[in-house]
Amino acid sequence: MVETIVITLLIVAICIVLLGIKIFFVKGGKFPSGHVSGNKALRERGIGCAQSQDREAQQKPRFSINEREKTLTNNMN
Repeated sequence: MVETIVITLLIVAICIVLLGIKIFFVKGGKFPSGHVSGNKALRERGIGCAQSQDREAQQKPRFSINEREKTLTNNMN
């Protein structure tokens, strides 16, 4: 039981060190951004995260004036 815990802790420690090589050994190193908006290739394609797209969609009016007039005209007929 103790051997399993020690081996597990050793594996986890090795993984943390390997994942953090850039952080621990490079001056000014930091983890790369995992956010969609932090990815240059996705930004160039116009792809954003769901939260950003939702925020943009809520700021835009749902219908333009012409579409509203058409909708009202169609509903009256």
